[in-house]
This record gives sequence, C-alpha cells and structure tokens, in this order.
Amino acid sequence: MRRDLFQEEHLLFLETVREFMAREVVPHHDRWEKDGIVPREVWRKAGEIGMFGFGVPEEYGGAGIKDFRYNTVIVEEVMRIGATGLGFSLHNDVMAPYFVDLTDDDQKARWLPGFASGELITAVAMTEPGAGSDLQGIRTTARREGDHYVVNGQKTFITNGINSDLVVVVAKTDPEAGAKGVSLLVVERGMEGFGRGRNLEKIGMHAQDTAELFFDDVRVPAANLLGGQEGRGFYQLMANLPQERLSIAVMAVASAEAVLAQTIEYCRSRTAFGRSIGSFQNTRFVLAELDTELEIARHYVDRCVLALNAGELSAVDAAKAKWWTTELQNKVIDRCLQLHGGYGYMMDYPVAKAWIDSRVQTIYGGTTEIMKEIIGRSFGF
Repeated sequence: MRRDLFQEEHLLFLETVREFMAREVVPHHDRWEKDGIVPREVWRKAGEIGMFGFGVPEEYGGAGIKDFRYNTVIVEEVMRIGATGLGFSLHNDVMAPYFVDLTDDDQKARWLPGFASGELITAVAMTEPGAGSDLQGIRTTARREGDHYVVNGQKTFITNGINSDLVVVVAKTDPEAGAKGVSLLVVERGMEGFGRGRNLEKIGMHAQDTAELFFDDVRVPAANLLGGQEGRGFYQLMANLPQERLSIAVMAVASAEAVLAQTIEYCRSRTAFGRSIGSFQNTRFVLAELDTELEIARHYVDRCVLALNAGELSAVDAAKAKWWTTELQNKVIDRCLQLHGGYGYMMDYPVAKAWIDSRVQTIYGGTTEIMKEIIGRSFGF
C-alpha cells in the first residue's frame, strides 16, 4: 500500500540526511564500533545541516517546527544503514521535550542554542543499579541547600553517558513523598563531584557510548531545576515516555525493513541445489509472512506519528507500538539470519550486526512486559 506519511518538505529533508549519512557516517561507523564511541565532531556537523532541535524556537537556533515526521526521517535513515552508534534519536526524540517545554527563558538561552547546533549533547539519567522500570524505587537524592541542590547517587546504562554535556537527572527531592517527591535537575559537564564510570561493554550497539554516572555531593544550582517546581519529575517523565516509545517503534520497523530488503536480495543471488534459495516455497512463505507483518506495523506506526503531531498519542497507543514492533523486529531479523545460513553468523554480513543490535529494543524504554501491563491496566480490571 502507498505510504503517505511524508510531504514534499520531508522528502527534501530526507535527501539531505541521506547524503550526510553517506558522507559522514557510513565510511567511519566500523571504526566507531571498534572505538566504542562516536566522535563529537559528527554531532557538530549534523547540527550544521539542521538535524537537531526541530522544535527549538528560531531565536535559539532551531527550526521552530514541532513535527515528528522530521524526527522519523532521521531515525529511518540511521536504521537503514545500521548506524546504531549515533545517539541522535535520544537527543532529538527523548530529550527535546524536556529542554524545549520544561525550561524557563534563562534556561532556554543557556542550553537551547547548543542543543540545536550539536555543541551540547544531552542524556537522561533514570536507571540505577537497583531501579529500572520502577522509577519510584530510585535512590539518588537532591537535597536543597540555599541556592543549590546537593545531588548524591549513581546511575547506570545511560545512553550518551560519555559524550553528554547536559544530563537530566531523576532524583528524589523529598524521599518520603513517593512519586510526588521526584524532581528533574540538569547536571552539567564539569560540575565538581560529577563523575563518569567506564563505557559499558554491551553485546551490541558497540559504537553507542553507554555509561555509569556518579554523583558525589554535586552542587547543582537551583536554577537548573526543570519545570519550575519540585515534585513534578515523575509526571513529567510519564508525559514524555509515549514519544520516546514511538521513537523506538520507528527504529524497530525501519531496521527490520532494511534487513528484510537485504535478505530478499540475498535470496535472489544465493543458490542451493542448482537454483536460487528464493525459489524454494519455504523461503517465499517466510518472506511473505515477514513482509506482510512489517507492512501492517508500518502503517500503525505512521498513524501514531500523526497522532503525536496532533497531540492525541496516548500512553496505551505508544505501548502497543513499542512492544509489538520491537518483538517483530527481533522475529524478522532472526528469520532473515536463518535464511542467510552460515553467512548470517558472520559479521561481514549486515544481518549479523542487526541481529545483535536489535536485542535491546524489547528492553529499554520499557520492557515488553511493562508495555503489556500498561495496556492491560487500561481495561479497568
């Protein structure tokens, strides 16, 4: 079926992004995988062509356009080439609402120009060694002392953890108040007592820097509190999670589509018993099933993008998109690897890297089990 998500301006932007990826990313990503990190210079180059901060007001260097279709273009182009080391989606899709919607004029002036230019890389520090999906279980604290908060605690699995300049830290400003005692503070690179641990060694996404963060009596100015008041952090996080989960769903479908296309070409050229493996009925049936399920997923996700633009995307809608597409992504890539036979297990073939990289998709941003719980609760049982 014809896809009608994008308009002419989005397709023109797609050409710009695709050219950037071909020039600045594709030739270097293998080296970044070995290095375990993407150079900051790539962020600055992406900022120069307007790849960050679509919703950032023009006076602060952004485009002043809140249209998630531009975000979708970038995510799809990144996944099309398997450039999982780029932390652009976290910056654009997850962090932008915090820095655009929860900041006052002074904070906007300090942070948004760098956000849009790629000079300031962002991250969010939620997960702790003993608290993942249960955000109310976090132990990091922020104690008010005059014009500062004193932050103590530890975070882990933080995407952009090494490169980040601005980290939105989830902390308890009132440990006795449960969800109403959680606040969001921006900790900046170079603040005394703010330390970064090792760049964590993951089974996949090797070029994506993921780190432990440590806060030892870090004095954070009260002016770095997001949202203007204490105790609103949990609700601010919940409000922004649907967009984050939609971003992951966009990644899932785009990645699976790319791998399926590669696999179809492989099945045309690879021979067994004197004919292409694509000519065998089993191969055709597998590919038919995967292609059908992906097309159905594509149209649901596109509809979710339009719903987000209209302010109508619910937490339940996003949860459905997130769990279904990420589980489908793993299924598609696993079956595509099987069709590659022994070559699918070789890192020379993109399907092998995609198979490794995709496994985390059903975990971060809320596990499949948590997504189903969100949906199940909506029934009112």
